[in-house]
Amino acid sequence: MIRQTGFLWLLMTLLFSPALLKAEEENGGTIRGKVVTTDGRAAADVVILLQETDESAISETDGSFTFAHIKPGSYHLIVTLMGYTPIEEQVVVNAGKTTNIRLQLAVTSKALKEVVVTGNHNKLIKTSSVDVAKMPLKNLENPQVYTTITKDLLQQQVIFSVDDALKNAPGLARMWDATGRGGDGGGYYNLRGFITQSKLRNGLAGNVTAKIDAYNLEQVEVIKGPSATLFGNSLTSYGGLINRVTKKPYDHFGGDVTYSMGSYGFNRISADVNTPLDKEKDVLLRINTAYNYEGSWQDYGFNKNFAFAPSLSYRVNDRLSFLFDAEFSTGQNTGLGVFFFPYMQPVADLGTDRADGLKIDYKRAYAKNDLYQTARNTNIFGQMKYKLSEQWNMSTNVSSTNSFSNGPSPYFYLLSDAAATGVAGAKGSNYISRNDQFTDNSRDAILEIQQNFNGDFMIGSLRNRFVGGLDYFHHNANQFFGGGTYDTIPSHGDIPTYANFNRRNLDTLYNNHGLAFTFPIRNLTNTYSAYVSDLLNLTDNLMVMAALRVDYFDNKGSYNDVKGIYEGGYNQTAFSPKLGIVYEPLKDRISIFGNYQNGFTNQVGTSAGGKAFKPEQANQLEGGVKLQLLNGRINSTLSYYSIKVKDVLRPDQANPNFSVQDGTQVSKGFEAEVIANPFQGLNIVAGFAYNDSKYEAAAKDVEGLRPATAGSPTLANLWISYRISAGVADGLGFGFGGNYASDNKILNDRTVGTFILPSYTVLNASIFYDQPRFRVAFKMDNITDKHYWIGYTTVNPQKLRSFTGSLAFKF
Repeated sequence: MIRQTGFLWLLMTLLFSPALLKAEEENGGTIRGKVVTTDGRAAADVVILLQETDESAISETDGSFTFAHIKPGSYHLIVTLMGYTPIEEQVVVNAGKTTNIRLQLAVTSKALKEVVVTGNHNKLIKTSSVDVAKMPLKNLENPQVYTTITKDLLQQQVIFSVDDALKNAPGLARMWDATGRGGDGGGYYNLRGFITQSKLRNGLAGNVTAKIDAYNLEQVEVIKGPSATLFGNSLTSYGGLINRVTKKPYDHFGGDVTYSMGSYGFNRISADVNTPLDKEKDVLLRINTAYNYEGSWQDYGFNKNFAFAPSLSYRVNDRLSFLFDAEFSTGQNTGLGVFFFPYMQPVADLGTDRADGLKIDYKRAYAKNDLYQTARNTNIFGQMKYKLSEQWNMSTNVSSTNSFSNGPSPYFYLLSDAAATGVAGAKGSNYISRNDQFTDNSRDAILEIQQNFNGDFMIGSLRNRFVGGLDYFHHNANQFFGGGTYDTIPSHGDIPTYANFNRRNLDTLYNNHGLAFTFPIRNLTNTYSAYVSDLLNLTDNLMVMAALRVDYFDNKGSYNDVKGIYEGGYNQTAFSPKLGIVYEPLKDRISIFGNYQNGFTNQVGTSAGGKAFKPEQANQLEGGVKLQLLNGRINSTLSYYSIKVKDVLRPDQANPNFSVQDGTQVSKGFEAEVIANPFQGLNIVAGFAYNDSKYEAAAKDVEGLRPATAGSPTLANLWISYRISAGVADGLGFGFGGNYASDNKILNDRTVGTFILPSYTVLNASIFYDQPRFRVAFKMDNITDKHYWIGYTTVNPQKLRSFTGSLAFKF
């Protein structure tokens, strides 16, 4: 099926684009412009109308806009701002030529912000990025696939966390909630058949171990496929990476204060305050902060967190600027409600192979509220930018992330009746065991220093956009895990000892009987990398990209307390290439692209013959088409990818205590995304993804099967909203959508069996009223009160129907 779909799509693309549209490309002209305010600042999010064609464009963050493929002739550009005299400029378009124009608004940047707010424009479409390619590139020029989720969409959906924001990313599914443990990067997600986390912030290391709040979020970028060439392997996966782009200071006083409340004791207050600190507006300060508390939809459980993020920018002159910011968070959370399967327990012994057939009580937490974990996180970031010339810029970036966790974390095992009672042959899922894995003052620290040089220059008649960088990545882990089993209880009905799983009794167990297991982690690694990437315009419509990373990994080993030294260290060198090609049969409208991307994982150890293992490699081939129609109001990406992982370690059948490095895994799939604002007020965000993953060469129990960590093969997301833009109801909007996931095989083994999390469709809706000085919003999640489960080889029940109301005051 997937091959047929990819072939049909490719055939349609090849037939449709070059031949039928060539005439328009040759005969049309282009208007390129920039919108600025009276104080010389770029004017973003301004709507420009091309009167004679009734087409419109929206200015980017740098004020730029484009009208492409316009028939030759005389036209009028019109900008209408509420309360101001309309701006009208005449332009002449010539065939095959570009007309450049500059529009200056008769407003300051501060006044413009208020005007844009009243202009009923929700900008869900981002047509360019700085972080994805580590250089400013339009989406149509980039051969890599990525999704951008904007803060405007989060406002429409009344979303307060990265977890909920990522529901809008095609092909991405949540597997686990955040554990809060030091070193983790928030929730666990699946992307193109591989596990990933949100570990990057503004393109650098930025772990947050607890549930990641959206209080400081400008947008989220989900970058698809192996991306080690530019981002390394420590913070990425073969499926891709998640990059959080944070809010930055701007040049006038403004902000908002928001209070929200809802089901299960949800309470939240947040603030966003920005102000210049000097008359020249060279020193700018922005502070974002939030306190969030949420109880559980089950009988016990809670999650609370306080976060604070100051950001200071200093423009020394037109060439030199600095940015300093930080994120501080602290909170507590109870366990995740995760049900594991005992090692090698046959699925058949449970009497069911589906989560909806289990006997666990959906609304019971099985653990008391005093079994909670404390998590703290500090991210500090510094950046210096310097303009070397008109063609060259450099930036020095430093990121330090430190996480801490301490306290119990309950989890459970699904026991068969035979395992729980000792009665041979008994089948059923009437019992669970209650367990704990605690962290004891665990700490994890990362320091990343990155130096980049960016160029935009010509070699003869060929345009080059270049980035070259050096990257130092230091990781110091000092963590301690321990725990044990508390008891075995019935999974449903009357449970006399239900309330006994509490902190007092758990401490007594450890004091009297010791720990059932300990797992200390204390290791030190350094990674030294260099990379280059160049996008070369062979013509205005044809571009090629080539990139390479060399990565030297120095693992000092694990710390031996007895000897007082690190031992067992090793080092490896890896090369990570990347290639891409982009052809725009219609400039700035249609982009046909292909890419080769690479990722790798360092491996330690030797084979039975003493041969040292080399880094595991993942290589992706991908092709597709990107569309940007109606002057950017409709954006779509269609792509087919194939990822092959080689040099995977698997058991050595001849030598049971060793591994061989000849395993392979493949992951193929199709993804489609549409983000559209076809006419004023209407917004559509939609996605579809299909993934086919399997082990090609692996342990005999799983060879040829879909990995249990690959997630649901089919995913879909949809959000449709409409905002009234005139009359007495101006500013009133409505939104509706949801997510679909097909059956997920979280166990898939010839010996143990197969266990399935059933498919689900979860629907959500919102209503909001947005005005220049306030915003009122209300949402309902999981409208149908659906019982559903997610899991990373586990069974994790998910939240039932919930309501949230929000009130924001703007200034």
